[in-house]
Amino acid sequence: MLATRLCTMRKLPSVLARKLASGTSGSPVLPDMSEGHLPIHVNNVRSRLRDIVGASTNWRDHVQAMQERKALHTLLAKRQEDLPPRRMKDSYLEVILPLGSQPEIREKYLNVHNSVRFGRILEDLDSLGVLICYTHTKQETQPRSPLSIVTALVDKINLCKKIIYPDCDIKFTGNVSWVGRTSMEVKMHMLQLHGGDYSPVLDATFVMVARDPENKRPAFVNPLIPESPEEEEIFKQGELNKLKRIDFSTASLLKMAPTAEERNIVHDIFLNTLDTRTVSFRSRKLPPNSVWMEDAKLKGLQICHPQERNIFNRIFGGFLMRKAFELGWATACSYGSSRPFIVSVDDIMFQRPVEVGSLLLLSAQVCYTEKNYIQVRVHSEVYDADTREHQTTNIFHFTFISENEVPRVIPKTYGESMLYLDGKRHFAAIMKDI
Repeated sequence: MLATRLCTMRKLPSVLARKLASGTSGSPVLPDMSEGHLPIHVNNVRSRLRDIVGASTNWRDHVQAMQERKALHTLLAKRQEDLPPRRMKDSYLEVILPLGSQPEIREKYLNVHNSVRFGRILEDLDSLGVLICYTHTKQETQPRSPLSIVTALVDKINLCKKIIYPDCDIKFTGNVSWVGRTSMEVKMHMLQLHGGDYSPVLDATFVMVARDPENKRPAFVNPLIPESPEEEEIFKQGELNKLKRIDFSTASLLKMAPTAEERNIVHDIFLNTLDTRTVSFRSRKLPPNSVWMEDAKLKGLQICHPQERNIFNRIFGGFLMRKAFELGWATACSYGSSRPFIVSVDDIMFQRPVEVGSLLLLSAQVCYTEKNYIQVRVHSEVYDADTREHQTTNIFHFTFISENEVPRVIPKTYGESMLYLDGKRHFAAIMKDI
């Protein structure tokens, strides 16, 4: 049985490393970079980040620590050309999550189904992505980095395994794959040990941005120099990813009208839900095996305590992702009446930071369904009790697969129809990608 099997760590074979680096979606193959790198224990990632920026471990000292960072302004580069270029392997890191060899750390990662909590994996990926970027921008002459590197976007996370086992070691690998002037794309991979070999679990692409020591203005980062045709291809893919994001944003339903095909979809839904017994546009009838969209949502509230702060004394992005995922999972579970499995995470935008002490409101909505698939959108906002104002902080998109075929979600209003079409777009992009 898995529960009684002891999983031991073993060096990742270079052939498998190349296979994993090719991605679950056919992305370019990355040369093996593992040679000469000692893995970092997952518990040491956050402490390394604190050392890099000089963050205080005590909440009461955070104001003084941030004041001290102001003096680092003089270390910022005036131009990107003044910074030494880096190679992809310069930022390569390996992190070990020893669930098999160190059973005492399992409790934090265990869920009720005796598998690993995916929300905890999101936290680890977020921390690792930031550490990879600090490794890329590291200056040997500077004991502390003047940069404030934060997550701007989770472009995509695609999974190739339904279950992550709680008693086998996990390895994360990653490196910077593309660099702009003030932003960096990071590709990360997660593998789990089975039968003496690591096998792929997921691929992730994050976009990080560098800002000044006070996290107020953009700051330049080291350019990236590809060293081989494979790395050239990966770098080009990073540029294409940037253009795709721009195109997707430009075509947003918040900016542009639906396409002719999408308008027909919405009108067909409207016609199929009209009550034929009346001659009224307002009288609607739910088709069989369907659920009104307004009845397919859950909401939650989080008080943002200092315990969940990041190295810049704002709420940790990984914590926000974990809470959003768990609410999204609960929504999919309630909707499908069975255990859902995460298939993909995409297009998580970090629109503004969440301050310690904020009231964080989360709203999860099933916005599209197809066969066993459930597309869930989670909206997060902070509420200011003094001004009574709400400000959006994040939008999360999760694709789940249920054990059984699920009812069709049906929009009733125009706003719900736009959510439906947006969910359909995200679902189509995910299915094309994986």
